[in-house]
Amino acid sequence: MNDEKHTQHVRRAWEKASRLAPPPAPPRLEFYMPAMPPLGLIHTLEMRWWRYRRRRLFRRHILPLLAYDDQLLNDMGHSRKDILWANQLPYNVDAIHTLEALRQQPPHPAPTSGQANQTSR
Repeated sequence: MNDEKHTQHVRRAWEKASRLAPPPAPPRLEFYMPAMPPLGLIHTLEMRWWRYRRRRLFRRHILPLLAYDDQLLNDMGHSRKDILWANQLPYNVDAIHTLEALRQQPPHPAPTSGQANQTSR
């Protein structure tokens, strides 16, 4: 029962993070008013704010998962190593999106001893 509560918490955190869409690109205007601020600057500030909010969501909802055991993390589709790695990413990289991409990749099978000998030749 307690495990279901944790998995629901993670599912809600992913849904909340996916609803937080990046701001749209600024429109290309044919003319500028004299007092109009540069739209590129405004877009840059919006993107930084969006990245900050995504990283804050990551730290609030995903990092506390490290308190759970590895089996529960595997059941949720995460690994402790991947969460710690995503936490070390620079701020201009979306950690939630990167973790989601890692989850979607198929795991690489470990090479057998016969395959390892063939690759070393």
